Amino acid sequence: QVQLVESGGGLVQPGGSLRLSCAASGSISSFYVTGWYRQKSGKQRELVADISSSRTTNYADSVKGRFTISRDNAKNTVYLQMNSLEAEDTAVYYCNLEQWSSGVLRVYWGQGTQVTISS
Repeated sequence: QVQLVESGGGLVQPGGSLRLSCAASGSISSFYVTGWYRQKSGKQRELVADISSSRTTNYADSVKGRFTISRDNAKNTVYLQMNSLEAEDTAVYYCNLEQWSSGVLRVYWGQGTQVTISS
């Protein structure tokens, strides 16, 4: 089992920055993909960014150039640096980790952290 604990959400003005962190613990393999999803009010959860064990990154078009995902494998922690935040970035952000175990893809989620962009 894997546990994900997020931190760093909050209220910030448009144009501001936030950094989200997600620490994983438990039965973590050497190779896994981890990332961030978000869910806006009344909408489906969507991918924001993810990063593989080899640090290959993938971003939603709406955040390219503004958000940066990174990971510290020694700490099993993934970060999301969010700059130039817009009201449309307001959502609950969820940390995600996916790894293969005994031939099955296991998907884990954090509890979510609220990010609100408002003046």
